[in-house]
Amino acid sequence: MNDIAGSEGVPRGWRPCLLAGAVFAVCMAGTTLPTPLYGLYQEKFGFSELTVTVVYAVYAFGVIGVLLLAGNASDAVGRRPVLWWGLAFAAASAVCFLCATALGWLYAGRLLSGLSAGLFTGAASAYVLELAPPGASRATFVATAANMGGLGCGPLLAGVLAEYAEWPLYLPFVVHLALVACSAVVLLRLPETVRERRPLTAVRPQKPGLPPRVRAVFGPAAAASFVGFALFGVFTSVSPSFLAHSLDVHNHALSGLVVALAFFASTGGQLAVGRVGVARSLPLGCAALLAGLALLAGALHWDLLSLVVLSALVGGAGQGLSFRGALSAVTRVSAEDKRAAVISALFVVAYTGISVPVIGVGLLVGPIGLEGAGLVFIACMALLVSTAGVYLLRRPVPETAAEGVR
Repeated sequence: MNDIAGSEGVPRGWRPCLLAGAVFAVCMAGTTLPTPLYGLYQEKFGFSELTVTVVYAVYAFGVIGVLLLAGNASDAVGRRPVLWWGLAFAAASAVCFLCATALGWLYAGRLLSGLSAGLFTGAASAYVLELAPPGASRATFVATAANMGGLGCGPLLAGVLAEYAEWPLYLPFVVHLALVACSAVVLLRLPETVRERRPLTAVRPQKPGLPPRVRAVFGPAAAASFVGFALFGVFTSVSPSFLAHSLDVHNHALSGLVVALAFFASTGGQLAVGRVGVARSLPLGCAALLAGLALLAGALHWDLLSLVVLSALVGGAGQGLSFRGALSAVTRVSAEDKRAAVISALFVVAYTGISVPVIGVGLLVGPIGLEGAGLVFIACMALLVSTAGVYLLRRPVPETAAEGVR
């Protein structure tokens, strides 16, 4: 595993690739760290379930803003400067949660967390791939595992610390600050992979766009992505409340584990795309999402923890299959000069899915209760993903979209 000099003189190898992946995972873990703690914040500040969903959704607005305004910044100014800013926002987010004496601190912390994730999503993925040995297909696994695995580790870490250690609303963020500091040291020692850097003024907002040839593929792909991210949004915002109020599960570690399982299953689903192919992964992902929604409906109706866990596993795998399949499909059918705009549009749809339906659930909790709001959400998402799945079965993704996915 000796480092290999790349074609442009950049030291490449598994060691720098894995170190970059670790930095990526630390940043993404911070974005889901508050998930098992929302119940404690509700007790401390006395806010409603709607407020929980709005606090959660602020994160998505931060991600969308960065993706649209500066999603291509690392191509111009370099990977490392963008990742430095991402780590700085992650640290600032942790400080906001540590200083939280009122609801405004939580909003600020979530917004900063979204800015951090928005900067890391594209830049860190590219950085991991560029630092890997030439032709190493497993580098995609490192980037995927760092992203989704980091998201899964956040609630697991916070849940374990909140349940079995002192200072549940502080210790998780102190630990994350320490991990961010370690990541900064690691990043300091990693090389820059962008050789021809330009000034920050060269960065231009990426306006989402859909050329006519992309629309037939984009519609169902975006619908599946929307539902997959919406399912994640529900799991990471209101599932701890459901576990506590309906199932009498007050163990923060268990709540964090349930959410983590959804992200870990997504990693497996994304890796499976290389085996099943894009053309099949999209309808299979839709079917798995539908099954995950059905299991979640059963969990809400019968108050069964086992069905919640199965829903996280099956729905998470479906999200991974559908989203990587969607991203691969729209990328392959897009012209090179339009690709960034199309990918931006897909991410905007996905992160809208992680925010808007979740707020809708929060609005419905008051009049019809958490279980009723969850069932309305499930019915709407099931209709959307079923329509996308049927469309994809009748009009499969063109073979050109399946080429090159490993």
